[in-house]
Amino acid sequence: MSKRRKALDLLDVGAKEDLPAGSFSTWLRNMRDTLRSNTGSDVPCGDCTACCTSSQFIHIAPDEADVLAQIPKALLFPAPGLPEGNVLLGYNTHGHCPMLIDNKCSIYAHRPQTCRNYDCRVFPAAGITPDEAEKALVAKRVKRWKFNYESARDETLHAAVKSAAIFLREHAECFPNGVPRNATQLAALAIKVHAVFLGGGTSESAERSNEEIANAIIRANAEFATNPQ
Repeated sequence: MSKRRKALDLLDVGAKEDLPAGSFSTWLRNMRDTLRSNTGSDVPCGDCTACCTSSQFIHIAPDEADVLAQIPKALLFPAPGLPEGNVLLGYNTHGHCPMLIDNKCSIYAHRPQTCRNYDCRVFPAAGITPDEAEKALVAKRVKRWKFNYESARDETLHAAVKSAAIFLREHAECFPNGVPRNATQLAALAIKVHAVFLGGGTSESAERSNEEIANAIIRANAEFATNPQ
């Protein structure tokens, strides 16, 4: 067994019980608000630092002056494909965020918006489990989250998000610009466009071609930022 695997197992000792993820419909509404307007997520993390120790690059926008003032410039580098001023914060040789000190975020009150928005419940919401080796702790956390359904509507909404994620993964060829390969981005997209899979029932879905569904997804994603619903 590798040293990394032993460390992961030690961190996970006694952490097998389910974690309440909250009402699905309430969580979905709040998550969509976060994705639309960067309001930040209220995640019951407890002592979990899985996202901080999973070899993740953190995007920091040019207008996050307060954040940039807290991080040594030597730890930042230009974000590929984004306008000048957008930077990424990398991770150390152990896959940990360099701002994580003594297992706590040393700049928590000034953390990047990316960190404020991050919510690993997007994975169970979309029926996705991160499969990268370096995200093993995130994957373990994901398996423990359990949403509750206050009504049949909650179950319908959850099924729609999962259906969206499945379609995106299985029919990437229907999208001219492709679909996200990153699991987090794929889950977020499924949350944004889940309404495409609401309502019609099995018979209506069967009547739509994959191309028609893909076009509906593209429209829903384009409208997401300006549609308050």
